[in-house]
Amino acid sequence: MRRVLSVIVLNEDGVLSRISGLFAGRGYNIDSLTVAPIPKTNLSRLTIVTSGNAPVLEQIVKQLHKLIPIYKVIESGQFVEKELALVKIPLNEDFNGLDAMLKAYNGTIASSGEEFIVVMVADDYDRIDNFLKAVKKYNPTDIVRSGSVALDM
Repeated sequence: MRRVLSVIVLNEDGVLSRISGLFAGRGYNIDSLTVAPIPKTNLSRLTIVTSGNAPVLEQIVKQLHKLIPIYKVIESGQFVEKELALVKIPLNEDFNGLDAMLKAYNGTIASSGEEFIVVMVADDYDRIDNFLKAVKKYNPTDIVRSGSVALDM
């Protein structure tokens, strides 16, 4: 089961190391992790995507609550969750239908060069997966995903 956690922490040295150590020390996996400071505070927001069965996820949350620099763990409720993907496509491909696909997935051409274009899409996690399956017909040479960012409602 996939779980998104929004964790508010004090913005101080070593916090990220302690959190990742918590996961590694117990054999839990972090599927994606994004971090950014919260404006006008001494706090940062970590968006952690992990997976496991219900007891494992419950244990992860309990262990996070025990860490001192953690201010708040938000695990339930509704999140606005988005992810970004960049895809590098050679210019020698037939781009028929690419524009319509980009519009359908909140995408755009982010950059172009002499040999490649780079397209960018920002959408829900599942829709990014679907976009990456659909864009394979253009033979992308490189793909990068940002990981999820989430904000509670």
